[in-house]
Amino acid sequence: MATTRQGPYFCGIDAAMDVVSGKWKVLILWELHHHGTRRFAELRRGLPGVSEKMLVQHLRELEEDGLVHRKVYAEVPPKVEYRLTEHGVALNTALEPLGTWGTERMRRIGATKVPVAPAPVSRQPS
Repeated sequence: MATTRQGPYFCGIDAAMDVVSGKWKVLILWELHHHGTRRFAELRRGLPGVSEKMLVQHLRELEEDGLVHRKVYAEVPPKVEYRLTEHGVALNTALEPLGTWGTERMRRIGATKVPVAPAPVSRQPS
C-alpha cells in the first residue's frame, strides 16, 4: 500500500491518528460502514456540513491510505462509487468503542444529534 504517511510514530495511537485526523474522515468511514457502497452525492448528503472540497480531499487521503476503494465506471454521466476496503472495515471495528463512548457522553451532557437526511429509497424496475 503506497502512502505518503510513513512515520516515524511515537506509538500506535500516533500512527492511527495520522490516518484519521481531520473532522470528516472518521465520519466518512462511519457512513460507508453503515450504508455500504456510496456515490459522492450520497456521502455528501449523509454528512451535513461537509464541503465538496473537504469531502474530495478526505476521500483521496482515505483512498491513498488503503481504507477506501474508489471505483470509476466508464459511462456518461460519470459514475464513481466508494466503499470500505478490508483495512477500512478493520479500522471501523476499532472505532466502534469510541462511538459507544461518544454516544454515552452525548446522553450524559444532554447533547443533541444533527438531523441527517434519510438515504433515498432505490427503486427497482417493475
